[in-house]
Amino acid sequence: MLRTLIAVGLVAVSQMTLAVEKRNFCVFDPLGANGSLFGMSKDYGTMALEWGVDFHLHAYTDEKIAVDDFKAEQCDAVLMTGARARPFNKFAATIEAIGAVPTESVMRDLVATVSSPKAAKYMTEGRYEVGGILPAGPIYLFVRDRNIDSVEELSGKRIATFEYDEPSIKLVNHVGASVVPANSANFSGKFNNGSVDAAYAPALAYKPLEMYKGLGNKGGILNFNLAYLDFQIILHKERFPEGFGQKSREKIASVFDRMSDYIKKDTAEIDKKYWVNLAQADQDKYNLMLRSVRVNLRDEGVYDSNMLRLMRKLRCGENPAAAECVEKLE
Repeated sequence: MLRTLIAVGLVAVSQMTLAVEKRNFCVFDPLGANGSLFGMSKDYGTMALEWGVDFHLHAYTDEKIAVDDFKAEQCDAVLMTGARARPFNKFAATIEAIGAVPTESVMRDLVATVSSPKAAKYMTEGRYEVGGILPAGPIYLFVRDRNIDSVEELSGKRIATFEYDEPSIKLVNHVGASVVPANSANFSGKFNNGSVDAAYAPALAYKPLEMYKGLGNKGGILNFNLAYLDFQIILHKERFPEGFGQKSREKIASVFDRMSDYIKKDTAEIDKKYWVNLAQADQDKYNLMLRSVRVNLRDEGVYDSNMLRLMRKLRCGENPAAAECVEKLE
């Protein structure tokens, strides 16, 4: 009897082992294997074991290479910024639409909404599925001269602009500034060495990318949220067990507070002397400009209209007196 039980147990363990699928997870983290994103990805890998997937993690400090390896099917899953995710899921990539997520509370509600089973149909596009959304904080404009604090003063200035990000290029052209092509690997260097007058970045870039060198004694950071950076897990859907994507999205959504703590820590490390608070009139100008560009990009098919409507609903729920809510724009 004992032998029979042991044999049954060994068969069960063997079947469990066989049921776990080995997959490659390529993780973009500017700090590589030492970064917080890669650290969280290790925790995610542990969670995935419960859903039948054993991930082998690969760290990338160059986002383009990570995305290219994913396209070439060398990665079964990849962690990338929302802006890079547009070719894989336009709905989810629109989360980074300029001016669309003004506060952390709107981002929290948005992540919870798109991670629910009701939104599942929007999270799959062709062969790809979004496995989760991680908030990474507001994107600010870093300027080498803190007097550049209005829409008008951006005209003619050189701005490091991600060459793959059509919305950013559109925005820079809209204000009459000059686009200086850049990417996640070199934009901070261009800012620090004076090749550009300004660059946009989240708080998490300030310390590790040494952007305080470019700010020097005259620079500043406009305390205005141009967009809300997020990281997304994108999956080759057919390579994962049924239901994996939904479990993944819900679990990733549950670590929102942990990511929020990282954002607060990164923000606190910025020297307070660099923050430039905008007058309300200038904030209103920025909001009008961002909304105009956002709607144009929707009409051109760059942004997903369903996502824009959802984000507008969440913004108006938080601030119903806003002009866009009263006028029912977008």
